[in-house]
Amino acid sequence: MYIMCTENFNHVTVSVIIPCFNSAAFILSAIRSALNQTYKSIEVLVIDDCSTDNTTAIVDALAASTPHLRLIKSQENSGTPARPRNLGVQHAMGEWVAFLDADDLWHPQKLEMQMELLRESGRLMCSTAMLDFTDERQVKFPPITQSLFPSTMIYFKAQLMKYMTPTSSIVLRRDVALKHPFPEDRKYRGREDFLCMLKVHENIGPTIKLQQPLLQYRQHDVQISSNKFEMLKKQLAILREYRLKNGEKLGLIVYYYALGHLVLSVYYRLVRNRL
Repeated sequence: MYIMCTENFNHVTVSVIIPCFNSAAFILSAIRSALNQTYKSIEVLVIDDCSTDNTTAIVDALAASTPHLRLIKSQENSGTPARPRNLGVQHAMGEWVAFLDADDLWHPQKLEMQMELLRESGRLMCSTAMLDFTDERQVKFPPITQSLFPSTMIYFKAQLMKYMTPTSSIVLRRDVALKHPFPEDRKYRGREDFLCMLKVHENIGPTIKLQQPLLQYRQHDVQISSNKFEMLKKQLAILREYRLKNGEKLGLIVYYYALGHLVLSVYYRLVRNRL
């Protein structure tokens, strides 16, 4: 059973978890977008999944002069971001964890806005909208000055239809993340976040999402999620095997959810170019 948080947020630490593998080209930008947050009560954990390039050398060099940055190395390559994320949650010192992929970028005010919304709403998880980018030089983060921000609630049924909480935008209570880890089986590779967040939403109830695009999601050829047809097949497989808390499966309605996912993916990616 989860209790809504009501403590003084001035003393809460957010542990930012950055899983990486051969991310030398992007890792510094991701780390800096975390360290440059206006919300300062944070630590940044980079979890390296046995990179074979100079990723760890880059992070080690920065960590030597950055007290709030830690590098944690996996003992063996897992081939999926699930295990590094789970390892980061286990090592986190904060009451809250925030996930950031090594090739994505945050708006400097992202955590500040999310922690304020979490305090006001009493929710256990907050995500944000995102925008795609391909050229980092074109990414702009204008200051946000308004005091009220549009937000929406994300329900379990909405997650069944379309993954509505971009993983690099999530801030989640650490105890929830420990109870509902990302599935590490390689058959879920690329969709482990979808399955994880289904379980989270079924168990803790609706979460809150800022409609402000505070995450910039990098589009490039080597992403696991670039093969959309393969991802759709995995999505359908997860829905077909998913068991609700009462032990029942979803039944034939999974095909309705899978079709909805396809339609909404085209809409958000090709029409709106955001999520």
